[in-house]
This record gives sequence, structure tokens and C-alpha cells, in this order.
Amino acid sequence: MDLEDQISRIALALGIGLLIGLERGWRTREAAPGSRTAGIRTFAISGLLGGILGAITGAPGTALSTAGAILLAVGFVTYAAVIAAFCYAENRADETFSATTPIAAMLTFVLGTYALIGNMWLAAASGVAATAILAAREELHGWVAQITWPELRSGLVLLAMTCIALPVMPTDPVGPYGGVNPREVWIIAIVLACVSFLAYVAIRYYGAQGALLAGALGGLVSSTAVTIDSARRAAAREGPLDLLTASVAIASAIMFLRVIVIVAALKPTLLGLTAPALACASLLAGGFAAYFAYSRQPGGNAGDAKQPARFRNPFSLGSVVGFAIYLAIVMALSRVVGESLGTAATILGAVVAGLADVDAITVSLTRLTPTPLTAEHAAIAILAAVASDTVSKIGIGAAIGRGRFALRIAAVAAACLLAGAAAFLFTLPRPAH
Repeated sequence: MDLEDQISRIALALGIGLLIGLERGWRTREAAPGSRTAGIRTFAISGLLGGILGAITGAPGTALSTAGAILLAVGFVTYAAVIAAFCYAENRADETFSATTPIAAMLTFVLGTYALIGNMWLAAASGVAATAILAAREELHGWVAQITWPELRSGLVLLAMTCIALPVMPTDPVGPYGGVNPREVWIIAIVLACVSFLAYVAIRYYGAQGALLAGALGGLVSSTAVTIDSARRAAAREGPLDLLTASVAIASAIMFLRVIVIVAALKPTLLGLTAPALACASLLAGGFAAYFAYSRQPGGNAGDAKQPARFRNPFSLGSVVGFAIYLAIVMALSRVVGESLGTAATILGAVVAGLADVDAITVSLTRLTPTPLTAEHAAIAILAAVASDTVSKIGIGAAIGRGRFALRIAAVAAACLLAGAAAFLFTLPRPAH
């Protein structure tokens, strides 16, 4: 390690100590001199001490020698014992119980050492993260005091789905005609759970505006997931039907725009045939979202007015897994249709595939033009997939949400389909006479 690199690393170790010490010193700034164990100076020296010890014991990227490892262990244990003894005396004097200061001091020492023998960026990022956690004490304590068991349980389930189950999911396709990738299906389940959790958080903290925000953000990923989540909540009477309908409508509007963006990025020549229909459908869906979210008067819907805009459960694991299985079946069926019937049944294949994923079939169709598909056939297939996805929302509303929610979703979907069909027919090239 050259002198310049060593100086940079020593400066980083000192900077980490100053950063953490600044937060600790600011928090105890009103304490009388001599009444606290560690402030900005002590933390800065702790980071520097760890850095000097790291410089003595080894070089970056090399394995520690036995003597270096022993020296490092003895140095850390000695430092930890000194800090713990002083913090224990401070807690007794103040009649408090807190291990935050000694743990923060030990971390500062360790990060100072790691800055000399490890990755500088990781050490710096860890120091910033530690300072942020220490500074957010009141916010974190307030959040823990307000969190409910269903919220905590759902968060843990979501983390388990992502961090435990996803890495062990098989990546090899299962089934005929290329099959279905279990890992991809599980990722879809995680997306649905995230959309549901996002809707819950948005509604809890932002009310009516939160429903639109959650729907819009969910629509960037999967408008079908937003529809299933809203239908489930409508069936469980978890929130006003107006807000739930508005969430589905805004998610659909975002989905239409999303397809326009994909086509524009991959095959701009198809925009003339697809963009007018999708834009009209998006504007109409956005109008429905605004109508249900803001324009309806409470007096016109007494049941909804009395119902609080609150969700009782972030998401249901059963519905999430059920949706993933449904999509796996649809994906397998679309592969069978495509492989069995060939390019002559492209539109039928797009209709089936659109029940599961509009983005994937749109990308595939843009790659099939100008050969073997003409621009007109590719545009019809893309719009057929979008129409299939829109019709599926009617089925979801009827099967899960039922009642007035199903009727409203059917009205929104039908209006979007009619508007899109009219715009597409208007943009079709007229035959020459």
C-alpha cells in the first residue's frame, strides 16, 4: 500500500469517526461537561485508532497474518472493555438502560479498521448508514410504536418471499413447449405482494390521494396486480369502493401509457397504429379515476361515505400465491397456443398471453415486424393483448370483488375498450379506390 492510499484510508477512518461522533455529540449537546462517555472527539479518535491498528495489522486485499489477527482481536477487546466500563458507569449515574453508545463506538472502531484493510466504499457507506440509523431514533421508535401485528407479519412474509424463498427457486423451465420458469412466477408473486403492501401504506398515510398514488405506482409494474388487490379489499369491505375503483382505473391508464412507451422504444413505426387507441383509452381511464376519487359527492353514496379509507391487512399470502399459480397456467397455455398454431394464430396467442403479461407479448410482437408480421397485423396483435388484459379485469372484478365493484370495473373496462376500438378503426389506412 503506497503512502497516498494509506493517507486516504486513514482520513476515511477519521471521517467515519467524526460523522458518527457528530450525531452522538449533537444528541448529548446539552449534557454537562464530564457527564457523558463519548462525544465527537472520542468517536473521531476511536475511528482513527481503529484505522491505525488496521494499518499495523495488514494491507488491503491480503489475508491477515496470525500475529496481525491476534493484535487486531486484542485491540478490539481492549477498546470494547474500556468503552463498556465507562458506558456502564454513565448508565448508573443517569439511571438509564441503553447500549447504543457503546455499540456505536465499537462499530466506529471496526469501520476505522476496515477502512484500512478492506473496501473503502463499503466502509464509507456503512458509516453513513450507521449515522442515519442513529439520527432516526425518534422516527424509528414512533414507527415501532404505531406498527400493528398484521403489518409486521406481512412485512416479514414479504422479506421471507424475497430473501429466503426466491434464491432457492428453480430456474429451469417446467413443462412442455419451453415450460414455465418457477423463479419468474415467484417474482410475479413478490410483485403482487409489493403492490398490495404499497397500497396499504399509501392509504394509511395519504388517504384518498394515497389510493391514486398506489394505483399509479402499481400500474408501472402490473395493473392486474392492482386490480386483484383492490377486488380483494372490496370483497372484504376494506375501504370505499370509489377509491378502490379509482385505483384500478389509474393503474389501467398507466398500463396503456406503458405499452406506448415500449412500442416507441422498440418499434416507433407502429406508433401510428397503436398510440391513438392506447392514448384514448388512457385518457378515459384517467378521467374515470379522477371522477371516482374526487368528483363523487358523499351524499350520493352513503355507504362509501361512512366507510373509512383504511386497509386492515397489507396483503394475503393465499391470494398472492393463487395469482402466481394463475399466471403460470396462463403462461403455459400461451406457449402451447403459440407453438401449436404457429404465426397464423398470432392474434389468438397475443390474447392468451395478454391475460398474464402485456409487456412481454408487446416486446415479442415488435420483434416480429416487418417480417413475418406486417405492421398492421403486429399492431392488431398488440392491441388484442391489451384488450385481453382489460377484459381480464372484468373477470377479476366479478370473481373476487363482486357487487358494485364488479359493475364499476366492467363499466371502466368497457368504456376503454370502446374508445380504443373507435380510435383504432379511425386510424386504419383506407383502401384505395
